[in-house]
Amino acid sequence: MRHFYADKNDILRSKIHPPVFKMRFATSFSVSDKREEDSVNKVDFPDLYEAGILEIQNGLEDGLFTSVDLVKAYFARIDEVNLQGAALRAVLETNPSALGEAAILDLERKTSGSRGSLHGIPVLVKDNIATVASEGMNTTAGSFALLGSIVPRDAFVISQLRKAGAIILGMLPYALVMWQLEYLQITGKTNPSEWAHFRGNVASGWSGRGGQTTNPYFPNADPCGSSSGSGVAAAIGLSTVTLGTETDGSITCPTSNNNAVGIKPTVGLTSRSGVGPIVRSVTDAAIVLGAMAGRDPTDNFTLAQPPIVPDYTKALDKNSLKGKRIGVPRRVFLNDSLSGNDPSVNVIFEEALGVMRSLGATIVDPADLPSAEEIAVSNNETIVLDVDFKVQLNQYFADLLENPTGVRTLAELIAFDNSHPAEEEPKNFTDQSTLIESEATTGRNGTYEIALAADHELGRTRGIDAALKQFNLDALVLPAPGLTTVPAAIAGYPIVTVPLGFYPNNVTIGSAGPLTVYPAPGVPLGLSFLGTAFDEFNLIGLAFAYEQATHTRLARKAFPAAIPSTQLGDILKK
Repeated sequence: MRHFYADKNDILRSKIHPPVFKMRFATSFSVSDKREEDSVNKVDFPDLYEAGILEIQNGLEDGLFTSVDLVKAYFARIDEVNLQGAALRAVLETNPSALGEAAILDLERKTSGSRGSLHGIPVLVKDNIATVASEGMNTTAGSFALLGSIVPRDAFVISQLRKAGAIILGMLPYALVMWQLEYLQITGKTNPSEWAHFRGNVASGWSGRGGQTTNPYFPNADPCGSSSGSGVAAAIGLSTVTLGTETDGSITCPTSNNNAVGIKPTVGLTSRSGVGPIVRSVTDAAIVLGAMAGRDPTDNFTLAQPPIVPDYTKALDKNSLKGKRIGVPRRVFLNDSLSGNDPSVNVIFEEALGVMRSLGATIVDPADLPSAEEIAVSNNETIVLDVDFKVQLNQYFADLLENPTGVRTLAELIAFDNSHPAEEEPKNFTDQSTLIESEATTGRNGTYEIALAADHELGRTRGIDAALKQFNLDALVLPAPGLTTVPAAIAGYPIVTVPLGFYPNNVTIGSAGPLTVYPAPGVPLGLSFLGTAFDEFNLIGLAFAYEQATHTRLARKAFPAAIPSTQLGDILKK
């Protein structure tokens, strides 16, 4: 396992994933070597910056390359830009078992055929999604307090993906959800905002273990979080698939900031909390969501999902917007003085509405949420989050089979951070006010229940559902930045986000943290489709129609130093 710590000389750094070599029988260049290289040069391999599941699966089925080749290529791409080059710090550690798992899946493909569209496909997961320690990776939510801890089992969504044939490439930095896909290959974990950006006034995309993740579209721009590393890794092709988690904005925002496609599912469609894909196309998002969804015996919320999970790929119709009524909840959410958005966001959004009209949609504008003003000032979400965080984190600590640091409660976590300032409280990253606020709560009491009920009323009854019913809508649409994620968060409802555009070159650059800026020229913006509970199929169709009509993602690439150069052909020539 290769660890990508903030301090590259940290004594906690352990095994590095070994160099990989293709065996040769000759010790010098020969005619057969030349023929092999010429043959490789003639193959039209998928461009890993953009390649999706189906294109890669076709190459695997045609024998152009193997899953082992694919893992090697992604590992090389990670090495180019993670700590070197642009030093994006998107990946926390890679999976030392990935090459072995890939070889097994390659053999299975040869002997008994493919399990499906995810067979042998590499996946990077956020570092708050549990993977068994025997595989060789940590699950730490970006914190040294959990380094070396042993979880009792894979998260449910990881189990689902493994069944589908996926390969876990590694872990991504993140900001906390310790919950739980055809057989995926998990190749590593991404860098999150530590504790799902629920620690305090600390910059988005920073974790003690991983340092500050940055955006590949403008040097040192905010990647957003808390699924920061997942968004960055998806943007520039460090894996075929990445996973994030969301309570409020943690998939949607990094998807928006990194020119990607993300789905924040209905709470209960996938095992909690809000585990969903961040990828490069709506097609890939539909494939992965279908593999992740299912009833988890350890999560009673998943019992509310429909008895049969739809095949979301059947929603991929370029004419899905035709005849649909799409509402714009303009009041509050498009008010820059309340949302905090740069004025350019609404300008780009108005152009998107024109695109949807041209595709046959009726734009109902405005289609306001009756509860909009109350949502903007309500403190109920904070009350619920503070209580739930302490209850669920303490339970997570209790369920660990082992934790070498000895941390077993939220109170002990706060103390650990204070006693390890070099690792957890470096200059400008010291605040723990949110953890302290959560520790002061006393459980799911009457105050909590009142706040939770108020959230559901504001987000559902007088929020999203009220607007959908009043205006006879198929969905709501908003630019992803600002307050867009809040109604769906407090309701537990889905959001599907696709590329919308990019900040103009003359935008005023703002500060997002000690090391990051936002907005900034060329940083991407997302477009979010919102609906009622378990309405993912409908939202995926709408998002796909918009994506196919605009292809916004292809309009701009990351800045040159942030684009890895390694491709499959380079691996096969070795």
